[in-house]
Amino acid sequence: MTAGHRISIEESDRQVRVVHGGRELARTDRALVLRETGCPVRYYIPPEDVRLDLLTPSGTHTYCPFKGTASYWSVPDEADLVWSYPDPKPGVARIKDHLCFYEVDVDRG
Repeated sequence: MTAGHRISIEESDRQVRVVHGGRELARTDRALVLRETGCPVRYYIPPEDVRLDLLTPSGTHTYCPFKGTASYWSVPDEADLVWSYPDPKPGVARIKDHLCFYEVDVDRG
């Protein structure tokens, strides 16, 4: 990590529910909370707790110097809504294959 840049990962102590367009895409009590300097808090969800049948793999890939290369999935009305790191950097290995969602209602109740 560069000076001043930090990433922490911890287990969430709450249920995380992801809803997009009125449809539940994920529900878990096993989310990982990732906090990264300059970024919003993100919830990474195990694939077993995600409605993978509602997601379509995308050809999009992005690279983060701190986490590695991300792969993306879309839903019919939103491209690249979901991403994961299939081979993350060692410092964030815990998020391997967990899925994270952009701009959805995340109920942490």
